[in-house]
Amino acid sequence: MPAVTVEDLTTLARIEPPGPTSRPRPVLTVSTAPRGLEGEGFPVRRAFHGLSMAELDPFVHMDQMGEVLYAPGEPKGTPWHPHRGFETVTYMIDGTFQHRDSIGGGGLIENGGTQWMTAGAGILHIERPPEALVASGGLFHGVQLWVNLPSRDKMVDPRYQDITPGAVTLLASSDTGALVRVIAGSVAGVDGPGTTHTPIALVHATLAAGARLELPWDPSYNALVYVLAGSGTVGADGVAITEGQLAVLGAGDHLVAAAVPRGDGRSGTLELLVLGGRPIREPVATYGPFVMNTRAELAQAFEDYEAGRLGTIPPGER
Repeated sequence: MPAVTVEDLTTLARIEPPGPTSRPRPVLTVSTAPRGLEGEGFPVRRAFHGLSMAELDPFVHMDQMGEVLYAPGEPKGTPWHPHRGFETVTYMIDGTFQHRDSIGGGGLIENGGTQWMTAGAGILHIERPPEALVASGGLFHGVQLWVNLPSRDKMVDPRYQDITPGAVTLLASSDTGALVRVIAGSVAGVDGPGTTHTPIALVHATLAAGARLELPWDPSYNALVYVLAGSGTVGADGVAITEGQLAVLGAGDHLVAAAVPRGDGRSGTLELLVLGGRPIREPVATYGPFVMNTRAELAQAFEDYEAGRLGTIPPGER
């Protein structure tokens, strides 16, 4: 799981330990993501399965894509499809994905890179492995997150952001046992490169065996911690959590996570995706590729798609 790494974490700015009045966030629930298939048949874990929109707000959906080692000819992607009313965030940890959309955005998303697409009023896009990866096979591992838009922004113009691995902001925990990659939002006084309509923060943290991370978190945001790999604990009370599980945290000023010590043949490394945002607190109507506020708006989205008003597939891209 390379993403973006640094050999010597002592060269990075460190996250200051929380002050005596900072409140650690408690764990409210822990759930386990079931496995499924997406697109043309690539494996995913449905990270938000079983959770209510109230617990997730402002997020709607998240898949952990892979981790899978493809043989030659096996890599799969998605066909062309529409979106409206939200933003899709595709973060590639291992491997390469190719993005194309109906407004001319696109390119390769590679190890540690992120493609941030604001669907807004409507867009068509496709995500697929490049031909070279299909021919060779290889490791594929990433995350796709759906971020809701408030009603005032549902019909904004579509936008594409390519966040290269080198643009990600890097920090070290106070004990230098954890590497913190800030992809979007403001964390510990630093900003990630992602520009968002909905105020959120998105972090990928790697904790070495036995390391402890105390991460400041905007008190007005919710907080979700998903385990990409490894085992450890989360929350002030040290609730156990392992690969494929999601913890929903309660109110507070900072979150706490720790990796298990090395032993029993385990590396002890803990890989976490930490995300949170300011709740929108509006009705959510979602079906398939559309996230709106009402059923009537969903019906209009399908009608507009069928009429070609969400964009057209560029020539030569079918």
